[in-house]
Amino acid sequence: MKKYIIILLVALGAFIAGVVLSPYLKSENINRQTIDEAARLIGLEFTDSEKDTMLADLQERLEKFKGLRAVELDNAVPPAIQFNPLPVGFEAPKKEGAVRFTSFSKVTLPQNRDDLAWYSIGQLAALIRSRQITSEELTRFFIERLKKYDPKLHCVIALTEERALKMARKADKEIAAGKYRGLLHGIPYGVKDLLSVKGYKTTWGAAPFKDQVFDSDATVVKKLDEAGAVLVAKLSMGALAWGDVWFGGKTRNPWNMEQGSSGSSAGSASAVSAGLLPFALGTETWGSIVSPSTVCGVTGLRPTYGRVSRTGAMALSWTMDKIGTICRTAEDCAIVLNAIYGPDSLDQTVYDFPFNYDSQTDVRQFKIGYLKSDFESDYAFKKNDSLALAKLRDLGLNLVAMELPDINVSDLSFILSAEAAAAFDQLTRSGRDDLLVRQVRNAWPNVFRHSRFIPAVEYINANRVRYKLIQAMAKLMDTVDLYLAPSWQGKNLLLTNLSGHPCVVLPNGFSEEGTPTSFTINGRLFEEGTIVAVARFFQQHTDFHLKHPPLDKK
Repeated sequence: MKKYIIILLVALGAFIAGVVLSPYLKSENINRQTIDEAARLIGLEFTDSEKDTMLADLQERLEKFKGLRAVELDNAVPPAIQFNPLPVGFEAPKKEGAVRFTSFSKVTLPQNRDDLAWYSIGQLAALIRSRQITSEELTRFFIERLKKYDPKLHCVIALTEERALKMARKADKEIAAGKYRGLLHGIPYGVKDLLSVKGYKTTWGAAPFKDQVFDSDATVVKKLDEAGAVLVAKLSMGALAWGDVWFGGKTRNPWNMEQGSSGSSAGSASAVSAGLLPFALGTETWGSIVSPSTVCGVTGLRPTYGRVSRTGAMALSWTMDKIGTICRTAEDCAIVLNAIYGPDSLDQTVYDFPFNYDSQTDVRQFKIGYLKSDFESDYAFKKNDSLALAKLRDLGLNLVAMELPDINVSDLSFILSAEAAAAFDQLTRSGRDDLLVRQVRNAWPNVFRHSRFIPAVEYINANRVRYKLIQAMAKLMDTVDLYLAPSWQGKNLLLTNLSGHPCVVLPNGFSEEGTPTSFTINGRLFEEGTIVAVARFFQQHTDFHLKHPPLDKK
């Protein structure tokens, strides 16, 4: 009898459990096994009792997710949470001095007009201001070079020829009338195709967006318009800002056409390196200015996070994206930054701090750190980097050994992945991510998918560790005015993109294969003028930045 009572109680319990839990045991609903599998993905374990308690709340949360996904969120909508790169006690620069660039008043036209392709912004500006050449002539010159060499390099997504010639003629009229706007007046340039330009496609380098058109210009484009610069091309980028592969192919390195130009500012670096443009805008989240500038042998400036408005730019990572410039010389980078920095009342992450630069700065007064362990390790650019350090010492600079804070920043790298997955959430859910060219493991479609499994708790805690990193960097930067680092070796590239610090990347020689090498100069927050001054000093005493690829021999 006792045996039958036990069987009856077990059956009754199973019936009751089935009634209570049946909504959660259906294949489309959440059950204990669902929680077990999900918990394994995040390295946690729960008891059966804990899992049973969670079931109803998890099912309810899934319904809330469905509700959220019904809300239209295009890429331009930022989260209501902002990253703050300023350490505790940070004193914002207040003094705004006169920005002083090198004088190029004695520049004359070259006998061979093709040599204009390698002139700096300052040199071209002197020619335009003295009316030795018109902006329209210069604009047509660079448009023709873009048309001639793009079939080899695949660096152009769209020429803005009509707009360019209109702006060039306007510049010529103003200059003839004595209304000179400054060093960028009449200077042609290009932008990475994640920046919107009214009336032209903004493709983000990705097939799902190849016909996308916005009805307004990005803030940086507006600011360059105000400076009188002439936009002539929208330049290629790795699809959705990764690599050098886009829907039109792979952008090439002018020094070796068999290689890609690296990314994601692939077209910007390739075009400047090949003398197709005097300068171009790029962006960096984790190396997208440093890497292609290195590969293509040009000079790049990644400004402080919060220095330049990102209004009108594709968002990849709201807490890491930065707009910068790719040029021939360090001082050219300062000339462009001087035109594009500062708030626009739209991008709420931008700080209203002055930009100071003086070409006559005595850089020997600076205490300059260098990452001793990184420079002494075994890596590809070691020989040229060692020679660069030796050159700076020979020139009288005060170099002191230092090391970065002991924080494993690779553990924080998923911050970018989480934000990128959110930025392109609808692309993933729609299945249109299948249209992207690259579908391998190490490409956006897969990253967007697996990043859906990053817990919000871990994302927030990663940013708490990031806070500690910012404080540690503030203490370190109190000991030096700036520091030198290998471009790729070690953790500096990821660390400074997480902390928001600025850097200049500049060429310092060539590999045995004949391709360029580089190193970086890293500065305090909002002190781009200091690192540009040191970079300019190095370039005054070397000629690596003056080398250019023999395109017609390729």
